[in-house]
Amino acid sequence: VQSLALIDRLDAIERDKVVGFVCNLQQPDGSFYGDEWGEVDTRFTFCAFATLALLGSLNSCNVNSAVAFVLRCRNFDGAFGCVPGSESHAGQVFCCVGALSIAHKLDKLDCDQLGWWLCERQLPSGGLNGRPEKLPDVCYSWWVLASLKIIGRAHWLDKDKLVRFILAAQDDETGGIADRPGDVVDPFHTLFGLAGLSLMGENQLAKVNPVLCLPQSLVDSLGLRLEVSNVGL
Repeated sequence: VQSLALIDRLDAIERDKVVGFVCNLQQPDGSFYGDEWGEVDTRFTFCAFATLALLGSLNSCNVNSAVAFVLRCRNFDGAFGCVPGSESHAGQVFCCVGALSIAHKLDKLDCDQLGWWLCERQLPSGGLNGRPEKLPDVCYSWWVLASLKIIGRAHWLDKDKLVRFILAAQDDETGGIADRPGDVVDPFHTLFGLAGLSLMGENQLAKVNPVLCLPQSLVDSLGLRLEVSNVGL
């Protein structure tokens, strides 16, 4: 759905069928299955919300029930896991914060506590990791930074050190970006490296929306109103 939105072809989607498929994956506890096999993960809540929002059908699912499930996945440190009681992880934080943004429920967060947990992901190299004691990875320049941007705490990070880390992971010959300096480049880390640089105001890049990882101009043209804190902007 995101890809079709990027090329202005949302009209090619059989909306009712897609909306019905997504909504049928929602469970009585508010969670979403990822497929018919029944795996539950907060990633699927975000994907469901994002899909429905892009199709103008968010209210086709039980939003309040989904929000309640997301909040049950919050841990004592203020961050989120994939299911209730699971380990906090920056990727899950993004999914949960993004879902709450789409639902306009950011008031349910303790943004200071969550902001500190996210900022603790920055290592001496300037890069960010997804959880304690892990190596830095360029993709967390998106998962962590976008979450901080949504809750208005992005200014708590050392921006200059993060920019240097991302650029150090770029291959001088191909131009692509790797997970960390010296590794092989790939499209995944190139996307999130560029998206992170955009969030930090790189003027050669289009402005990216921190919730959907789409150009802000596209999000505006679709009329989507996503909740993003204006603190620190």
